[in-house]
Amino acid sequence: MTQPPFRVGTGYDIHPLKAGRPCVLGGVSIPSEVGPDGHSDADVVLHAAADAVLGAAGLRDIGHHFPNTDEACRGMDSALILAAAAREAAKAGWKVGNLDLVVVAERPKLSPHVPAMRSRIAGILEIDPSQVGIKATTNEGMDAVGQGRALAVHAVCLLFRA
Repeated sequence: MTQPPFRVGTGYDIHPLKAGRPCVLGGVSIPSEVGPDGHSDADVVLHAAADAVLGAAGLRDIGHHFPNTDEACRGMDSALILAAAAREAAKAGWKVGNLDLVVVAERPKLSPHVPAMRSRIAGILEIDPSQVGIKATTNEGMDAVGQGRALAVHAVCLLFRA
């Protein structure tokens, strides 16, 4: 069977926000009184991005590669997770064409940090920042995200044959 020259994958992640936690999103430290809580550095942007890359390549999710039960992953820089996802996709013959992300959060305000996030993600994936889209939106006060108690990210990745 002939394989298509491209594939699309989606990723999603959500983490609660906790007072006093560092706020690292898209590989960028963002000044905030709250940050995502999780086993690694809890960078929901990079987690969703990694799952989109892995999914597009037909590989298992980040929970398989970096389980939250593995103490070696505690506090891990999520840039390492995204870079590993890109390496695994490359081993399977794929390269990132573009990555599009929607960050859903009431706080912190992200628009001032989007250019730095795009640049950081592009650097991790070894692509041009124009190949990374990031939009920030809110949940209009609905659910834990809308009440400012969590943040979530949706990601879509296009891979092409390397």
